[in-house]
Amino acid sequence: MKKMLQILGPGCPKCKHLAMLAEEAAKELGIEYEIVKVTDINEIISFGVMATPALVVDGVVKVAGKIPPVSEIKKLLA
Repeated sequence: MKKMLQILGPGCPKCKHLAMLAEEAAKELGIEYEIVKVTDINEIISFGVMATPALVVDGVVKVAGKIPPVSEIKKLLA
């Protein structure tokens, strides 16, 4: 089953870095995924996220306000 990975943030360098790491983690795990970047502030707030970047996996906020290493992202995706 394909995982939906959402990167919440205004499109800043940190957001782009988190997207790149999430993609790397998903590829290393060999899972099917789709990455969607959410830049609309109201949509970001609707997740209850006050600090970006944030990683949402299948509708659940996993990380907000920091960029975890690939090893930690892999645990969040598994």
